[in-house]
Amino acid sequence: MGAVRGVRRAARIAVVGLVVAAVATELAKPEAERTWNGRVFGLVPYDFRPPTWERIRTAYWNPQSDQLFSDRVFGVGWAVNLHQAKVLLEDLFDRLMGAPPLHFERSSRSVDLGEPRR
Repeated sequence: MGAVRGVRRAARIAVVGLVVAAVATELAKPEAERTWNGRVFGLVPYDFRPPTWERIRTAYWNPQSDQLFSDRVFGVGWAVNLHQAKVLLEDLFDRLMGAPPLHFERSSRSVDLGEPRR
């Protein structure tokens, strides 16, 4: 139990440190050059601009991107592209089950569900 608390405490300290570093990065710039988004240490993304629906959709459901992680809409860190997670989980399921994909046709009455069970 003590190890879990230690990990949680270290994670909180790291997150607070990254937020402080991001804000310090922006405050170090002249006021006219502050964008309130960028990367801490050139690695961890941050964005303190008010979120928009377009940025939320792009971060959390982006079929055009093959990346699993994208920049967060607000805060420090990464977001999970749920569309890519769905694709990866479907691939993994198909490989584990070894079954051919099911075939459905909406334009006709027949539906091919694979081999019949015996």
